[in-house]
Amino acid sequence: MAVAVAGCAGPSVKPLPTEAAVDAAKPLMTWKDLLSRPKPAPDATVRYGADALQVVDVWKPSGAKYGKGPHPAVVMIHGGCWQTGIAERDIMNWIAGDLREHGVGVWNIEYRGVDRGGGYPGTYLDVGAAADMFALRGREYGFKTGAPVVVIGHSAGGHLTLWLTRRWGLAKGDALRGDKPLKVDLAISQGGLPDLRAQTTLPDHGCGAEAAAQMARGEFARTSPPEMPKGRARELQFNNDRDSIAPPSFGAAYGAEMVTTAGEGHAELIAPDTISWSKQRAVILKAFGLKDAKK
Repeated sequence: MAVAVAGCAGPSVKPLPTEAAVDAAKPLMTWKDLLSRPKPAPDATVRYGADALQVVDVWKPSGAKYGKGPHPAVVMIHGGCWQTGIAERDIMNWIAGDLREHGVGVWNIEYRGVDRGGGYPGTYLDVGAAADMFALRGREYGFKTGAPVVVIGHSAGGHLTLWLTRRWGLAKGDALRGDKPLKVDLAISQGGLPDLRAQTTLPDHGCGAEAAAQMARGEFARTSPPEMPKGRARELQFNNDRDSIAPPSFGAAYGAEMVTTAGEGHAELIAPDTISWSKQRAVILKAFGLKDAKK
């Protein structure tokens, strides 16, 4: 993996008591801070296509505490400016491992970026196929696949998470929709980049404008969530106020429910010991009717 970027109905999330104590002058987490930590490993990797990138990492709770399952599980989508050369699925390993330790499985999707044969339509076909395989075969790996279905994605993966959630509203017969698209109940965007049209007008953005243009190819009504029909799912955005890649203004422009954390940036959203991640984890556990067994 390379990293080269500076980049279900329910009540709103309340700020944690410790958030008020955050020091705005505290240095932000860097990618090195995250990537230099010991990295947990998945339990298995399964293939959904012939390309080397068309795989999913499976993270399965185990041990006497959680039994044999089936376990609740989230579908996870990594970011990296839609480019494989910037990031791959293992950038999510730390929070995937954290969820596993809390009794939640993970279906962590890899896909072809715009630099590896993806973009429009390849990336969407990959993400759709991998997500739909969770519904069809997730039980084989010890997961509950019925409602609630929770999907979570970081940065460009936040865009793909929201797209996957609204994909159900595409016309039947549309290849991007698929025959039996996964029905999402809760979509969590972690510092997402939801508006592809807006991203194509931001050449100075950390991800640039070209990758977004390749992800849309002018088909904004089928690829950019704010221009797609809103579905039945709850869409929840987590944004940090010191995030230069996906500032809260991006979430506000999208208009879905948003939770903002003070004093944290883009990397903190996928680090297991941060305030912003603890909020996300709490929402996920609550969606599945679980308590935080580690407290």
